[in-house]
Amino acid sequence: MTSAERAGGATPAWRRIVIKVGTSSLTDERGRIYPPLLWALARGVERLQRATRGKVVLVSSGAGAAGREQLRLSLPLTVPDKQAAAAVGQTLLMLEWARAFAPQPVAQLLLTAADIQDRERYVNAKNTLLASLKLGALPVINENDSVATSELRFGDNDTLSAWVAHLVGADVLVILTDVPGLYDADPRTHPDAKRLDTVEDVGAVMHLAGSEGTKRGTGGMVTKLRAAALATGAGTETLIIGGGGAALEALAEGELWGTRLLAQAPIAARKSWLARQPTRGALEIDAGALAALRAGRSLLPRGVTAVAGDFAFGDAVAVTHGGVRVGQGLCNYSSHALAAIRGRHTREIVGVLGYKDYDEVIHRDNLVLTP
Repeated sequence: MTSAERAGGATPAWRRIVIKVGTSSLTDERGRIYPPLLWALARGVERLQRATRGKVVLVSSGAGAAGREQLRLSLPLTVPDKQAAAAVGQTLLMLEWARAFAPQPVAQLLLTAADIQDRERYVNAKNTLLASLKLGALPVINENDSVATSELRFGDNDTLSAWVAHLVGADVLVILTDVPGLYDADPRTHPDAKRLDTVEDVGAVMHLAGSEGTKRGTGGMVTKLRAAALATGAGTETLIIGGGGAALEALAEGELWGTRLLAQAPIAARKSWLARQPTRGALEIDAGALAALRAGRSLLPRGVTAVAGDFAFGDAVAVTHGGVRVGQGLCNYSSHALAAIRGRHTREIVGVLGYKDYDEVIHRDNLVLTP
């Protein structure tokens, strides 16, 4: 059964979609950004958003290659030259994405591995992404190559896209490439190679990946499978597809031009990272707040009746009701600030603290409830 037959023409109800676009899907042979490719991708993204009613986050390569061409630099480059090229190219890249998606606003976010490793920066990045989506903007993410060092790099945008999928709790990660999926042999040298429509265990097919990407990018199929292993292990289904904007439009119609890699324990895995975090304090909540959390809503100051422990913004805290632990999550306020606003309406936060960073004490996406 082919992927298109499996889809049966039905578009999945994905709530959040991360799409990774590589350099070779955006540039010509000289490394210049080629606007018609971006426009076609933008139309495909828009079609997918309408079909699924989901929110899309784009992870876009291309800045380094575009900057090298603009500055007329030749390979190999020194590290400072690479970083300068990325800085120049990023402005060109975002300009074209803004034009391609207009009138929908786009939001640039540049990340390094340190933004994922540090708890406060992780929460800030997550909240920025979620706020951008809520406000109707389409986030366009790239690695911050202008400042990242070798110790603080993701290494490739395939890996970055898997972390972004984890960051926003994506239902699916779509990795666009110039090869339409995973094959049992290299289709460029083996005309009889057969595409794998569905993969249940990424580890079992790693040997099928080569090691080289295109000369304009940094990732080959091996990096895509490593990213898929990271994403599926965290509960995010991963699709490796080829065909650019046309492939996204086909996906909106329920057709898959590539390989589907199944997620492992989707719901439980998505919350597993939160559940494993050591807690620095506890929030006692009332019955109304507990009912709201169980209905899938966020925790507001009004529902907090007591604060225990000494914790900072972004720390994990236990959530209790009647002294019994009912869950835990990442707190948007320090223990001192929360002690001042507990039991109050959201509209009162500014009057009490003099500022209001968030409406929620714990956003529902940063919360895991005890079964």
